[in-house]
Amino acid sequence: MGDRAEVEAILDEVARGRTEAFGQIVRAYALPLRSYLASQVHRLDDVDDLAQEVFLAALESLPTFRRGDDFGAWLRGIARNKLLLYFRSQSRRSQTLQRFRDAVSALIEDDLERAAASDRAEMIERLLHCITELPDQLRHVVRAGLDGEKPAEVAQTLGTTVGAVYNLHYRANRLLRERLRRGSGDGPGTDRNPEGVP
Repeated sequence: MGDRAEVEAILDEVARGRTEAFGQIVRAYALPLRSYLASQVHRLDDVDDLAQEVFLAALESLPTFRRGDDFGAWLRGIARNKLLLYFRSQSRRSQTLQRFRDAVSALIEDDLERAAASDRAEMIERLLHCITELPDQLRHVVRAGLDGEKPAEVAQTLGTTVGAVYNLHYRANRLLRERLRRGSGDGPGTDRNPEGVP
């Protein structure tokens, strides 16, 4: 509907009380209006709602439309106002949601920290218990490593070579991983020669 005279004729009918004639305006301008709105808003449901609001506002504001002006440009002006209100509403909603998230985070933060600390403490306790169950040589190598002793010092204490200490350390770590995975205690997967030095 590019003919202004045709638009004017329909507006005259609406002004005489035949509001159903406005449906022709809606059908003619729906596609360009929705395209404009979709370029600003990415949710299809919101585009539909905004288009409906724009047409309703246009119908109510028809007495303010100056005859001879571009009706499509007038509609876009109403659409810009509706978009401004929409974005303000979205911003308030987003801020409210963020405040809610912050409040929830603050409420559960202490609980999360306590749970994490409890998990760490439990893991350390399990690890220490597994270390106590290691054979003597392996236990000595692990504790020496935790105390910061150098491999050469450990080798001298055990009366073996540095290479053997590295080998014992590898076996101890493997055995600890296995026991932590399945719980402490002997069982399948236990090193068959835990104290042996190749």
